[in-house]
Formats: sequence, C-alpha cells, structure tokens
Amino acid sequence: MPGPLHGLRVLDFSELLPGPFLTGCLAELGATVLKVERPPAGDPVRRMSPGVFGAVNRGKGSVLIDLKRPEGRERALALASEHDVLVESFRPGVMARLGLGYAELAALNPRLIYASLSGYGQDGPYAAVPGHDLNYLSVAGIKAISGGSAGVPVADLCGSVYGLAAVLAALVQRGVTGRGQHLDVALTECALHWMNPRLGRFAGSGAETLEAQRGIAGSRPAYGAFPCRDGRALSIAALEDHFWARLVAAMPLAPFDTPAHASMAQRVPETEEINATIAARCAEEESEALLERLLAADVPAAPVLAPGELAGFPHLVARGAMERTALGPLARFPVRLEGMAPLGEAPPLGGQAEVRP
Repeated sequence: MPGPLHGLRVLDFSELLPGPFLTGCLAELGATVLKVERPPAGDPVRRMSPGVFGAVNRGKGSVLIDLKRPEGRERALALASEHDVLVESFRPGVMARLGLGYAELAALNPRLIYASLSGYGQDGPYAAVPGHDLNYLSVAGIKAISGGSAGVPVADLCGSVYGLAAVLAALVQRGVTGRGQHLDVALTECALHWMNPRLGRFAGSGAETLEAQRGIAGSRPAYGAFPCRDGRALSIAALEDHFWARLVAAMPLAPFDTPAHASMAQRVPETEEINATIAARCAEEESEALLERLLAADVPAAPVLAPGELAGFPHLVARGAMERTALGPLARFPVRLEGMAPLGEAPPLGGQAEVRP
C-alpha cells in the first residue's frame, strides 16, 4: 500500500534545519521531495554538519540550480509548475527578488502551496533581522522563564512541525477551493503559541513579575531529575496528589509525609525543601532498584537516558521507534500511518537519491 502522501510532489528550496525537517517529515509520509540546492556546494549543512544533513534530508532527490542565472530561474519555474508544495527558508523578499515569489508562481500554478519559513515572519520590524533558535526563543518569552539551553533547537523544530501542520491543512483546503496559498511560518510565533498555557497560568495565578513566573514555570514539588548513588538519574514527576501519596509510600520523605502536605497547594511553598529531600533519598539508592520500586507503586518515574542509550531502551525497541541508517540509529516519524516505509539515505549533491515515484 502506498504511503499517505503518495503522489504529492514537494519542491524544497530550504536550507539548514527548519525547512529540511519539515520536508523530511513529508518524505516520511510518502511524498516525493526534490531538494533544490545552490551550486557549487549545496546546502551549507552538508559541510557544517554532515550528520544533521543526513538526518533531515533522507529520502529526497537533489538538483543544483543557480537561481541568479536566467536559465536557473527558468528551470525553477518549470519545476514549480509541476509541484504541489514549495518550501523555502530564505530571508523575506529573497525569492521575490529572484522572480520566484508567491505571486509569480501562483500565476503559473494556482494550486501551489507555498510555505515560507523565517525567523520573524514575512513582514514587521524584525522581518529582515537575522536570527537563530536562541533569538526566537528570547522574543517568544521562553528564554526568560526557562533559563538554560534545552539541548535541542526548540523554536526551529517547533516551527517545522507547525509548518507541516499548515501545509497539510492547506492541502485539505485546496481540495475544497482548488486553490493553493502562501503560508507565512514565523518560527518565533510558533514558539510563542507554545507559551499560551504558561500565559494562562500566569494570569490565573496573578504572577505578574518575572521572578514569580519563573517560580511557577521552573520549580514544582516532587518534579525533577534526581541522581542516584550509581550516578544514573531518575526523572520523578509526582505532581498530582494521588501520585504524591504513592511516592511518599514508596520513598520515605519525612518530614513531608503528613496530612499537612497532602495537597499541591500545601506543598508548593516548600518546593525547594521537598525536592532537596527527594534528591538526598535518591542519592542513597541504586537507580535500578529505586526505579523498580517507584514503578511498582505506580509513580510517574523514568530513567534519564543519554542519546547513546536510546536505540537499546526496551520500550523504544518494542515500539520500533528507532530505525537503523547509515548514520546510525535515527527516530522514525512518531505516528504510524498505512503504507509508510523507511526512507533512503541523504541525496548526493546534485544527484538522485532513493525517492518514491
């Protein structure tokens, strides 16, 4: 059975991470993706980080086109006339200056879904400002309350997934209207949308200062990663009152194992003391034995896995969550749809990779 997006043709002008991750997801869902790269060396990530390039460009084709030359522009126009979706991630205005803006391509192919990914959007005072993930998280308000790095490019990948959702929604809408449209995907605004639950909580709790908001967002009783005696850490997240009761039963937490700490409202003022006590108890025990006891008590707990441990973790193995590639183990698209199959490898520069017809 063909994949869910079998027959969908995607033209990928994007570079670096957000756009290629989006089009990589489309490829995993069965679309045919052709990556348009700038000569002579192609996507800069090929050189900056070949591993990242391989991870997000598997299963695509590749063609080298100099968009600044008339013949290159003509070739790009011809390709755009034959594709369903175009994804680009240049600074706002670049594609239009090349004669490949949405207005030009929509006149040629009215059914084209044209997705533009940028840091701050296609217009506004910051539209032309350069940026990276850290900058977008800063403007979205996330950096101020989260502190240190998340270890993954949150805004970049968040924007990719919103872009994916928008492309798929636009394809559904095209089925009704017969028309494509221009999607303005601003990575900052995608990250900002993730702030809504926090903004609602701050408003509901009356937390108006940054200090109060950080306290709400970053510090909760019985919630965190706690190293054990053998150096392995466990994540414990006993937020709800019933989980707290089970944690107290499984792990001595005196003097907090009393009715005076039965509700979250009672525990919050003593968050630091409670978490310090949990840390001290964990430091006295071996991680495997403690985890077994916590899980037996139905406490939300899990090992803190290093990246190198992911492919061997029994649950992920049982779920088939990872696949073997030439780069090593990589995660599969997290939702299984009928007809999905493993991708090929990253395309050679300007050549043809294994792509679905």
